Amino acid sequence: MLKVSRRPGGEPEIFHSIQGEGVSMGVPSVFLRLATCNLSCRWCDTKYTWDWQNFDYQTEVVELDAAEIKRRIQAFNCSHVVITGGEPMLQQAELTPLVESLAAEGFTFEVETNGTIVPLPGMLQHIGQWNVSPKLRTSGNPSEQSQIPPALETFAKLPEAYFKFVMTGESDVDEVCALRDRYELPADRVLLMPEGRTPDALEKKSPWLSEACLKNGFRFTTRLHIILWGDERGR
Repeated sequence: MLKVSRRPGGEPEIFHSIQGEGVSMGVPSVFLRLATCNLSCRWCDTKYTWDWQNFDYQTEVVELDAAEIKRRIQAFNCSHVVITGGEPMLQQAELTPLVESLAAEGFTFEVETNGTIVPLPGMLQHIGQWNVSPKLRTSGNPSEQSQIPPALETFAKLPEAYFKFVMTGESDVDEVCALRDRYELPADRVLLMPEGRTPDALEKKSPWLSEACLKNGFRFTTRLHIILWGDERGR
């Protein structure tokens, strides 16, 4: 059984939209949002997947077997799946058979992860793109919890892994550069994304952030779904 986040009406948060962030921004995708997380970012916009002091687990989470999740994904007639959270890698042992089954039918996958957990061989075999988002000090997580060297070293060696950093202020750039140097991350696989839950917040951060990308050879990504629909759950 997999722990899946619920939409506001109670249905599992499995939905069809476009990828709003990263190198595949704009690609039509089926999103599977899994619940629970091993970090607690102060600016997280999906706290309903893990913050059980402020959200009710029974209201926000439904447990589904792989067959039911597969049926719901297949119903959208879209063969690209984005697995997100929460932190989906907490459930990778249960997730792997689902991925293997869908991959056999021609589905392709991205996984959104905080980069703290080393992938199992079955996941490495079938995931075509890893969107790794190591958390910086401004996330509020202690670095010994949010930056796990064996996991980051593993992702750094994967050509299909991209490193997407949530940027709250200009001081974050130095920390990103230090991580780039420590893990020898290719600049063209490093993306800087403004933190923000409104189009106005994204717009205010984008000018200095795009300049930082130009200076360091990084990629810039915005949050297209926020610009299009605002902070709407399930979009």
